[in-house]
Amino acid sequence: MQTVLIVVHLIIVLALIGVVLLQRSEGGLGLGGGGGTQGFMTGRGQANALTRATAILAALFFTTSMILAIMSHRGAGPRSIFDGAGSRAPAGQTGAPPAGNVLDQLRQQQGDAPAAQTPAAPAPAAPAAPSAPAAPQSR
Repeated sequence: MQTVLIVVHLIIVLALIGVVLLQRSEGGLGLGGGGGTQGFMTGRGQANALTRATAILAALFFTTSMILAIMSHRGAGPRSIFDGAGSRAPAGQTGAPPAGNVLDQLRQQQGDAPAAQTPAAPAPAAPAAPSAPAAPQSR
């Protein structure tokens, strides 16, 4: 359904571009040709038909854009990392009991660390003493 609507939307876009380019501009000539009566319609009749076609195509473009936006937003809902954290086991482990917390489960799924062992945090290093400046500073 969405693919069909995208194709229809693209056809409307191309038709809208064509109709806009066919219109006669205020200062010069559009792609439609001169202002003579050699065309299939007179100047005023052509302007009315192109204006009406532009309005209809613009309304269809707006409608299909809104429908596509609604269709794409309908399936996207807020997701949490907690939804699927314990549902899948890694390929090597089947039936293993889940780890104690979510962080361990995520590490186990990624294969970073085994579930039973949690790495100890390294002790923070003592800050180095400030060294004396190499050159005297001006006052």
